Amino acid sequence: MLEQPLHEIESLVREAILAAQDAGDLPSFDLPTLVVDRPQREEHGDYATSAALQLAGTARMVPLRVAQAIASRIPKTDFLAQVEVAEPGFVNFTLDDGWLTRQVDEILAAGESYGNVPLGQGQKVQVEYGSANPTGPLHVGSGRNTVIGDGLANVLEAAGYEVQREYYVNDAGTQVRLFAETLYARYAQALGRDEPIPEDGYRGAYLVELGDEVARQEGERFLEMPRREAVNALYEIGLEKMLASIEDDLTMLGITYDRWFSERSLYDSGVFDHVLAMLREKDHVAERAGAVWFVSSELGDDKDNVLIRSDGEPGYLASDIAYHYDKFIRRGFDRVINVWGADHQGHVPRMKAAMRAIGVDPDSLVLIVYQLVALRRGGELVRLSKRTGDIITLREVLEEIGPDAVRFFLLGRAADSQMELDLDLAKEQSSENPVYYVQYAHARTASILRYAQGTDFSDGDVSLLGHPAELALIRQMLRLPEVVEKAATSLSPHYLPYYAQDLAGAFHPFYKQCRVVSSVPEDMPLNKARLKLVAAAKIVLARVLALMGVSGPESM
Repeated sequence: MLEQPLHEIESLVREAILAAQDAGDLPSFDLPTLVVDRPQREEHGDYATSAALQLAGTARMVPLRVAQAIASRIPKTDFLAQVEVAEPGFVNFTLDDGWLTRQVDEILAAGESYGNVPLGQGQKVQVEYGSANPTGPLHVGSGRNTVIGDGLANVLEAAGYEVQREYYVNDAGTQVRLFAETLYARYAQALGRDEPIPEDGYRGAYLVELGDEVARQEGERFLEMPRREAVNALYEIGLEKMLASIEDDLTMLGITYDRWFSERSLYDSGVFDHVLAMLREKDHVAERAGAVWFVSSELGDDKDNVLIRSDGEPGYLASDIAYHYDKFIRRGFDRVINVWGADHQGHVPRMKAAMRAIGVDPDSLVLIVYQLVALRRGGELVRLSKRTGDIITLREVLEEIGPDAVRFFLLGRAADSQMELDLDLAKEQSSENPVYYVQYAHARTASILRYAQGTDFSDGDVSLLGHPAELALIRQMLRLPEVVEKAATSLSPHYLPYYAQDLAGAFHPFYKQCRVVSSVPEDMPLNKARLKLVAAAKIVLARVLALMGVSGPESM
C-alpha cells in the first residue's frame, strides 16, 4: 500500500526539479523544503504544489515556466491519473480511480492499524496533562486540558512514539495547606464548633460537603487532638478523597494514566535537594534578602525567579525544575510535553531556562498552553452551577451532555484559541451536532453490515466501484494517515474532529446515493464491492473516533 500519496508526490516533485536542472531547463540552486498540499477546490485535483511560485525568484523565471518544467518531468505512475499546470504556477495532481478503489482492500487488510505512521520510531515521549491541584473538583477547563493531552497521546502512539501519560499531583506547598486548614474549619463547623475559614481559604460548597462527610465518618476525634496534628491528618484524608473524586471524573471521561506522580515525592526522595545542589554548583543560584533565587536571566529568561521564599517554603518553580530533572535525567524521556492553562503562559521562558540549567535541550520540553472554555445554554453564557450556585464542575457537564460530546467539542479548537461549548447543541440529535453526525455515520456502517450478515463479500471486486460518491468516500478515507501525521507533527489533535466531520460528510451522501444491499442477483457483484467499501469506512470512522477517545456506536 502506498501509505501517503502526498509524500510520494513530494519525492516526484523534488526529482523532477533536479531532472530539469540537469537538462538545463532550470538553473542550478539548492532546493528548499517543498510543500505539497491538498487544494481548496476539488476541480484542482487531489494534491497541488506551489513549488514553482516558491522557486520563481531564485530561478529568475516566471512561475508558469517553472511549473511546466516540473510537470513535464513527473513520470507516469499507477496512482496518478493526471498532472496539470494551472495559473499562476501551480502543479495539480489527480489520483487514478483504479488505484483509489484498490485502496479499499488495503484498508481492510490494515484493519485497526490503518492510519498509523512511522514518525516516532519508538522515541520515548511523556505527555503530562490534567494535573489540577487536588484542592477542588475538576472544572470544564480541566476537561479541556485532559482531552487535549489524551488526544495528543493517542495521536503520538499512532505515529510510532512510545508514550507515557502522567498526572502531576500538587500535594505539597501553600495551596494544599490552605485546603487542609479550610477542611478543618468545615469539619469543625459540621460538628457545631464556631471555626473561621482561613482568609485565603477555599470557599466552595464542595468543602462544606466534604467537611460534613468527614464529620459523619470520623466523629469528633480530630477536635480532641492538637490542632496542627488534626489539620495534618485531615490533609491526608481530604487529599485521598479529592484524588479519588478527580480519578472518578476522569474515568467517566475515559481518561486513564500510566502514572500519578506526587510532588511530595520530589522532597521525600531527595531529588529536590540533589537538583538544588547541582544548580548551586553551576552558579545558577543566588541568595538575596533571605530568599534563594534561580538566576534564569543568564539562561535566556527576562528576569531571575525565586526558588525558595524567605520563609523557607519552595515555590512552584523549585518543584518544577526537580520534576523535569526526574523526567529527563532519571527516567530518560526523549521529549516531554506539558499541557498547561493560560495562566501558566509566563512560566514558559523560565522553564526553558531551567532546562538549560539542568543540561537538557530546551526544545525537548514542549509546553502547550490552552485557553479558557465558556459554556452556553439557550444562547446565554452559563457562569454558575444550577446545583450549588458555585463553580460548574466537569462532572456536571459530563452528566448533562455525556463524555463523547465533552471530548469531541473540547477537542474541536486549537489549544491556543478560546472556545465556547454549546450545551444545547451537544445534546441535539441532528446533523447540526457534529458528534451525532459522525457517530451516526459509524452506526450506519454497522447497520448495513448487520443487514448483510450472511453475505460473504471477501471476494468482492473493488474495481466495480466508480460512482462519484464512492470515490469521494475513498478519497476521504485515505486522508487519515495524513491527518495523524499532521496532528503528531504539529502537536495539534484538533485536526481529528475536523477530519471526522469531513469523513462522515462523505459517507452520508454515499449511503443515500449508492444502494449497498440489493435482492436482485445481478446486483450481487456490485453489492459485494460496496460492502467492502462500507467495512473499510467503518474501520476508518472507528479509528478516528478512537483517537479522539469518542465511542463508535453500533446503533443509534
